[in-house]
Amino acid sequence: MTAQDKPEAAKLGWDIRDTAYELAAGRLRVRRDRIALPAGATIDYVYEERPDAVGVVPVTRDGMLLLIWQYRYPIDTWCLEIPAGGTRDHPELSLEEVARLELREEIGATCGEMESIGYFYLKAGSLAQRFHVFLAWDARHTSEPAYEPAERIEQRPMPAREALALARAGQMPEGHSALSLFLCEERLRARGFTS
Repeated sequence: MTAQDKPEAAKLGWDIRDTAYELAAGRLRVRRDRIALPAGATIDYVYEERPDAVGVVPVTRDGMLLLIWQYRYPIDTWCLEIPAGGTRDHPELSLEEVARLELREEIGATCGEMESIGYFYLKAGSLAQRFHVFLAWDARHTSEPAYEPAERIEQRPMPAREALALARAGQMPEGHSALSLFLCEERLRARGFTS
């Protein structure tokens, strides 16, 4: 690898001596960098690389959030979530187009305005991936969802204030969904959808 791949590391004097992909299977890519540090030590830094992902906070005209209840195999439990997905399968689409696609696939909905809220990193110490948040105004069910074979999803619409209260109370432990709601809270309040 070169300093072009990790310019901030190069500024810190971190010299990437070798890069290898220890595992690449499906969506999973585990990268190992051998790094010579300025103090003389050499370390191996191992982390996962993933393409960007999008999350959609769909809100209806009357302030209902179209959330989902989804089974998550790695933790063997169900989670209250926003519709979300990765860009890996759709590199030709813009982030907004992927957000609209996830909205359609996971809850069978479309929307009027799709507002970009920003992005955050999911686990900056072990995962190189940005999560982009969109607020879908005037969301409405228009078709049946198109689930992937391993997806188990139930619809869970609820008022925005209730969803935010659940997130604050720790009842939405799937972090990217809770943070996405918090990032949208001010805009939801401005339209009168929260207390």
